Amino acid sequence: MENLQDLDLNALWAEYWPTIMGAVLQVLGALLVLIIGLRIAGWLSNLVKKRTMERPGVDQTLAGFFASLVRWFVTAAVIIATLQVFGVQATSFVAVLGALTLAIGLSLQGALGNIASGVMIMLFRPYKVGDFVEIAGATGTVKDINLFQTYLSTVDNVKIIIPNTEAIDGVIQNYSGYTTRRCDITFGIDYDDDMDKAIGIIRSLAEADERVLEDPEPFVKVTNLGDSSVDITARLWCEAADLWDLKFHMTKAVKEEFDKQGISIPFPHRTLVQKGES
Repeated sequence: MENLQDLDLNALWAEYWPTIMGAVLQVLGALLVLIIGLRIAGWLSNLVKKRTMERPGVDQTLAGFFASLVRWFVTAAVIIATLQVFGVQATSFVAVLGALTLAIGLSLQGALGNIASGVMIMLFRPYKVGDFVEIAGATGTVKDINLFQTYLSTVDNVKIIIPNTEAIDGVIQNYSGYTTRRCDITFGIDYDDDMDKAIGIIRSLAEADERVLEDPEPFVKVTNLGDSSVDITARLWCEAADLWDLKFHMTKAVKEEFDKQGISIPFPHRTLVQKGES
């Protein structure tokens, strides 16, 4: 009886041993593919992020986004390869994955559009963090740029959030785009005042201010004969960071010097002419 049981066990072992070993080897092979594939995904992701950040002008957020794309793409390929080890047909799996991706893409068109716009902003850099800009009808300093939105802070410290699609589709005015700016100030003097004297006062004050650049040369000329005044415009070039301080200083300094030199800034007035009956 005992010999018969031993024979049955040996027969069963001999019969199912290849199947068991095949399953074990299959599982081990799948695990090996999965582990190696995930390590490759991580390595490629880090490599892409490192190489992208080495390129001048590429934002750190964009580098992380590209690295994530590479990681998920390779991970998806590894999962498909692992399933194939178990005999799962990859064709049907890829078809289901594609249909799912299409459905998600259609439902998230706005978000995906913001992501695409965010990538364009980070690649072409029409503005960067710290720039003073006007985008989508809003004006302020750029505080943050991510893949979905651009954050501005207005001059009175109001937070404005602009979707990247609106930011990239409209006209962008970047006041910090160049290192120098032109400061335009117009002064009105009375028609009875000496125009050349007023021009000389403005020019001397501009040339004495260290913030005013010598090249391009300061422009100070009569530009308009208004209803109540002769308008003299000063166009002064300066560093972008000095624009507002220069404008405020020159406005005050010219008014004070005009008062000292007897140059008057007239109030708006009208002359009425009454014709008598003939």
